Amino acid sequence: MKRRGIVLLSGGLDSATAAADALDRGFELYALTFEYGQRHSIEVQAAKRVADALAVEQHVVLPIDLAVFGGSALTGDAQVPKDRTHEEIGGGIPVTYVPARNTIFLAYALAWAEVLNAYDIFIGVNCVDYSGYPDCRPEYVAAFQTMGRLATKAGVEGEGALTIHTPLLTLSKGEIIQRGLELGVDYALTSSCYDPSSDGKACGRCDACALRRAGFEKAGVVDPIEYQSPGGS
Repeated sequence: MKRRGIVLLSGGLDSATAAADALDRGFELYALTFEYGQRHSIEVQAAKRVADALAVEQHVVLPIDLAVFGGSALTGDAQVPKDRTHEEIGGGIPVTYVPARNTIFLAYALAWAEVLNAYDIFIGVNCVDYSGYPDCRPEYVAAFQTMGRLATKAGVEGEGALTIHTPLLTLSKGEIIQRGLELGVDYALTSSCYDPSSDGKACGRCDACALRRAGFEKAGVVDPIEYQSPGGS
């Protein structure tokens, strides 16, 4: 019998690659996506496409409303930064950081894991080519894993030890893309942009687009998605 695993699936290329990695390891996969009050629903649509393509056992799209708190350009009216250099992107925590987002998402995944009798959660966080978010660091993941083992019935009663899997943690964006292509990920199904047009075209200028473009360039392959601005594939 296969072990069950849960993947946090945002619809971006990182989470799609993490999901494919989990399947490659032989897990029976359950995908969890959040409608968290983000400024557009295009990434949720992408997550549904990816989940269908990977034929996960179950895909839950869970509505929560972090926009009530605000504090981020992704859940409020603040302007999404555009045209920043790679050095600027890695120079501090940007306004696109959503306060405690990964902690909230992982907590929901932990609750579902208890119901499924699953002890493995996959998340596509990365600490190499990323936007400086504090909840993408290895020490954060380790701390959450420790907390999860202490806070659950399965952990306390010794039924199973929670493991937070971060298969992309130390890979560059180019290496992530190369790994995903090896696993058969169709990146045309994904969406990474913070500020896409209403028809789903990526802006090509936000931090997420800049990192994605650079990653495909380093990987030596063409990005299959459409961009609004010149220079995109």
